[in-house]
Amino acid sequence: MPGEPALPAAVTDRHRLALPALALSLTIALTLSLATPPASASSPGAQAAPAVPTAAEVPDAPSSPSMQRAQALVARMTLAEKASQLQHESPAIPRLGIPAYNWWSEGLHGVARADVATVFPQAIGLAATWDTPLLRRVGEVIGIEFRAKFLSTVGADGSSGLYRGLTVWSPNVNIFRDPRWGRGQETYGEDPVLSARMGVAFIQGLQGPDPRHPRVSAAVKHFAVHSGPEADRHKEDVRVSPRDLVDTYLPAFHAAVTEGRAESVMCAYNAVDGVPACANEPLLRQRLREAWRFQGHVVSDCGAVADIHQEGAHHHVKTPEAAVALAVRAGTDLICDFGGNSTAAPATTVAAVRQGLLSEAELDRALHRLFDVRVRLGLLDPPGQGYFAGITAREVDTPAHRALNLEAARRSLVLLKNDGVLPLKTPPRRIALIGPNADSVDALVGNYNGTPSRPVTLLAGLKARYPDARIEVVEGTGWVAPPLEDLPPERLCADAACSRPGLNFERFANLELEGTPITSTVAPQARFRWGWPDAHDRKESARWSGFIRAGESGEHLFRLKGNRGYRIWIDGEQVVDLWDIAWPTSTRGVVLKAGQTYALRVEALQTGWEGEQRLQWSRPGASDEAALAAAREADLVIFASGLTWELEGEEMTVLAPGFAGGDRTRIDLPAPQLKLLERLAGLGRPLVLVNFSGSAMAFGAATRQASAIVQAWYPGGEGGQAVAELLAGDFSPSGRLPVTFYRSVDQLPPFKDYDMQGRTYRWFKGEPLFPFGHGLGYARFSYAQARLASRSVRAGQGTRLSVLVKNESGRDAAEVVQLYVRRPGDIAPQRSLVAFQRVVLRAGESRRLSFELDAKAMSVVQADGQRIVEDGPVGLWIGGGQPVTAITGVRAPGQSLTLRVSGRARLPAF
Repeated sequence: MPGEPALPAAVTDRHRLALPALALSLTIALTLSLATPPASASSPGAQAAPAVPTAAEVPDAPSSPSMQRAQALVARMTLAEKASQLQHESPAIPRLGIPAYNWWSEGLHGVARADVATVFPQAIGLAATWDTPLLRRVGEVIGIEFRAKFLSTVGADGSSGLYRGLTVWSPNVNIFRDPRWGRGQETYGEDPVLSARMGVAFIQGLQGPDPRHPRVSAAVKHFAVHSGPEADRHKEDVRVSPRDLVDTYLPAFHAAVTEGRAESVMCAYNAVDGVPACANEPLLRQRLREAWRFQGHVVSDCGAVADIHQEGAHHHVKTPEAAVALAVRAGTDLICDFGGNSTAAPATTVAAVRQGLLSEAELDRALHRLFDVRVRLGLLDPPGQGYFAGITAREVDTPAHRALNLEAARRSLVLLKNDGVLPLKTPPRRIALIGPNADSVDALVGNYNGTPSRPVTLLAGLKARYPDARIEVVEGTGWVAPPLEDLPPERLCADAACSRPGLNFERFANLELEGTPITSTVAPQARFRWGWPDAHDRKESARWSGFIRAGESGEHLFRLKGNRGYRIWIDGEQVVDLWDIAWPTSTRGVVLKAGQTYALRVEALQTGWEGEQRLQWSRPGASDEAALAAAREADLVIFASGLTWELEGEEMTVLAPGFAGGDRTRIDLPAPQLKLLERLAGLGRPLVLVNFSGSAMAFGAATRQASAIVQAWYPGGEGGQAVAELLAGDFSPSGRLPVTFYRSVDQLPPFKDYDMQGRTYRWFKGEPLFPFGHGLGYARFSYAQARLASRSVRAGQGTRLSVLVKNESGRDAAEVVQLYVRRPGDIAPQRSLVAFQRVVLRAGESRRLSFELDAKAMSVVQADGQRIVEDGPVGLWIGGGQPVTAITGVRAPGQSLTLRVSGRARLPAF
């Protein structure tokens, strides 16, 4: 495309489907050889195995060779063996040639939690590209890297472990209905159409074009009506109106299943209308299986089946056996669980069958689906053979993959405001880079992430882009507290008498600090470079122990900068617990007295390779004067603000103002950042705010005071380079907001209220800070000659709209063309996105774009969930955003039209 580099070719012919190793006749022969089961000891009296469910029992039951093979395998299993395969940690059954398999792998924006991988922008950043072809390519690369990771660790017998399989529990298409939700960063935003289109593209890229031989299996989650609060998710009963269910919460799931052909669906923790989601027959059986004809498997969110019976959670039934039975009978096929829950024990499933709560035929039905996809993925065949045999274990984090990642980062960045300071006219001589995310890897990766091999922070990106500039880095403030700095070695002692400086250092060749240390010495500080010199994840852990002497009295905060698996104790009291990256708790302060000595212990594990880690603390006397001094001497001030995955995310304990359970209670920048930002703005220097977050933020007075604002999201491993290039004007930014940026939390309904009234751009009637679809660039586009193929249609019919888009500037650039529809009446949203297209135009180029406007785009969902096309006018807007004005006074260009609908028609809900 003109104006930007072509997307790197991440997939070669070697990655395309190869001929299977075995002919179909051999597959059928194997199926027939397995068809005779042994005498079963699975029930009292060694009764014969129950008959396989018929097509009437399982909607659209396939009769493919893979399903035949799956059915034949299950028919030979004992009840105990069947029960074991219902768990996400499925053990081997050697006598049937079935290897052990762990179903749990995460691929939200790259292979997660499995060492080095290409870390793309977080999902919300990918949504900000509004670029479905790009999402398809990103998914393709992630699928290739999953195949490569599988090959690198698969056992000789075909077994695979946690995070190393081919069943990927992504994407997350829940609607980001409220910016306070900590997991909203995992979604594609607040709009059902944008979420659907992005989700479908990502799934298609992950799985590949042939459902008979998927590259990986995608699991769309969390079904359904799930978007916080995190603290209540195990017990929350969401009451949702039929209108909101059809109009907002389910369209992206429907598209993922019917268009994307997702192999799997993950059911949610919460209940919906009184029934836990993983036992909800109206959702799983009636809607998903029967109405949408879904043929894949349903996996529970981890621990969700236990929630069905546990006190303090849903407590919907009284026993774990009843919970398992209810879930499987409703349509849940695979139970993700934790070892401490009784629902994780296969014996519970066996007991459920023997108590008559669950029939063996119902259990078989679930296992048929599970083994069908394992067969099609090649998980029961020799690794590295058959389809996708061209993918090798080396194809992870390749130059081509990193190049695609950089392009994704560029397209994800949203320029919210620009008073003309950007792009920078001349290279700055002195840059003051201030803020907690100035040199933060955590600000790049978001949650559910892999490990970038060479992460480019904002500091690294600026250094590379402006090698001759003097860049002074002053953190100035922490994310929610005073700034943290390296703990001086002179404050550390290896013994209580402080006769030996430093800390006792022990290093272990495992992740559990077990056995004899492989290294035992005294180190000057808790500082280490994991995996060097070859950047390899060695699966090691370390312990530093000794004493610390405080120089000032007051509250101190501690962290091990750069590492995400660590714990810190002061005088035996644990003050930081970030040992488990899936369930982190965050820092809390501890009061120290000047001159007093305290016992210190730091433990860390290697969770990938992220460069150097070092122990830091915040001192009571720290101030922002150093940041202000640097700013006064600079030609350009860049404030790197925002959050990280340690503050917003999944079910967390964050002991800081404005945060609760992984969610936020306020949506403005944390107070220490706002305070410093406003002081910097008062200096009168050119000030660019670069905000890293997975959610909408309010910037206070700085919204008007800053010269420019860039929303960087969590931009992935190459993110710092992309931001530096944007500032320099190497490309024109084309990212657009996939969520509304509100002025304050006061504009929002209560977080726990799932009614869509007052939420998102579709139902919010206030003035936003920055509207959904907003984003600036360095080029100017005009819209003209908008035309309808028919200016009036009968209800139930569609038409076509076209518009002439022109790049009025002197540089090549991309524009995101957005089509919105508005129907009159109180039950209709004030406007709804119905189509969009990202287009690149050369300087001065014009192009006529066409959009199909189908009957559904003209419909309104009524209170009872019926989708109706009403007689009357349809307002249309085609432009570079919504026809509204941001707080900065910017309004997107575009044209409005009116279409007349005659008559009335009822349409399918989806």
